[in-house]
Amino acid sequence: MKTTRAKVRFASVAGVAVIGLALAGCSGGSSASNDAQNGQDSRGPITYVQGKDNSNVVRPLIAKWNKAHPDEKVTFKEQSDQADQQHDDLVQHFQAKDDNYDVVDVDVVWTAEFAAKSWLVPLTGKMKLDTSKLLPATVKTATYNNTLYAAPQTSDGALLYYRKDLVKTPPTTWAEMMKDCDIAKKAGIGCYAGQFAKYEGLTVNASEAINGSGGSVLNKSGSPDVDTADAKAGLQNLVDAFKDGNIPAEAITYQEEQGRTAFENGKLLFLRNWPYVYNLAKTDGSSKVKDTFGIAPIPGKDGVGASTLGGHNAAISVYSKHKATAHDFLEFLTSNETQKFFATQGSLAPVVGDLYTDSELTSKLPYLPTLLKSIKSAEPRPVTPFYPAVTKAIQDNTYAALKGSKSVDEALKDMQAALKTATSSGS
Repeated sequence: MKTTRAKVRFASVAGVAVIGLALAGCSGGSSASNDAQNGQDSRGPITYVQGKDNSNVVRPLIAKWNKAHPDEKVTFKEQSDQADQQHDDLVQHFQAKDDNYDVVDVDVVWTAEFAAKSWLVPLTGKMKLDTSKLLPATVKTATYNNTLYAAPQTSDGALLYYRKDLVKTPPTTWAEMMKDCDIAKKAGIGCYAGQFAKYEGLTVNASEAINGSGGSVLNKSGSPDVDTADAKAGLQNLVDAFKDGNIPAEAITYQEEQGRTAFENGKLLFLRNWPYVYNLAKTDGSSKVKDTFGIAPIPGKDGVGASTLGGHNAAISVYSKHKATAHDFLEFLTSNETQKFFATQGSLAPVVGDLYTDSELTSKLPYLPTLLKSIKSAEPRPVTPFYPAVTKAIQDNTYAALKGSKSVDEALKDMQAALKTATSSGS
């Protein structure tokens, strides 16, 4: 199976380990503040920590940086391609106060957890980062308690892949898409699939269903909010689609790659997935849809749905001895030139807004304008320092509802209770 860094990045939503929360003890206020201040004027070699660089995006960038900064060279510490292992590796090194982990790549859902533990340098004062050119949604993922703690590095939003040879106009609402499933039945193929296995992708898809129906998992104050009619309508949409076969039964096992393979094999009319699928569906020798698929925003209740916002941020460890260099490296990662390289080399969604209308990029990546619509309407997964327990509550109960072992009402009642326990478990 062909693997790209984009797939690793997008798969990195797959499975934030619950154990990470248990490992992460609370930090002392004054000592944490001192750690964050130390080394803010210091320059020298640093280490950048990130998951596996399968598409060879990181190494060329670091080589470019090192050529221009011979006295402030960056060493790349490559982690595995498993998100839970990446998360736990960071937790363990933070707990050990390891000053060799200077700049760390964090999934957008880890930012709040790590910031709450005082492991990340607030990007204020000397460490301030200019975010004026960045998409507001990406800045939000790097912010905790109204303070920026990381540099948005790559973004992501969901796209609806559809068979334009069978559907002339893509559906703009969930109801329209379900109606189009008659076309799939006549063609003898499955109608719609997303990511419904019990892993982080299910949290993404459940959140999109709930948000797209006008509900929310947590309200603006961070309290559980799934005991509402809108949340019920969203989850009911998925459950009903499984019951009537509009979502094929086998999709209960789908992660990103299984859905992509099914779509490329011509077995689906619609697929909810990430932008990385575009290039692969176009270029894979085995793809049966390379000339017959189109892209659109995911549908919601009354129009464009609320995609779950994906992506990664880069943050400075409070234990870094050379924070001035680390800060400059963040600026390098968010520069237009680097962001273009991320997009063209790794199919990674830029965080710089203007690049979505850049003629050079859109000629190579024609899905960018559609992706921008997705990102602008996107909602982050619940922003909470207790995210590992939150995502488990969503996954467990959504999966039970999809399998039919719980009614939608029971699943949401149990989800609400588990979310309350999770979000009140602070130290």
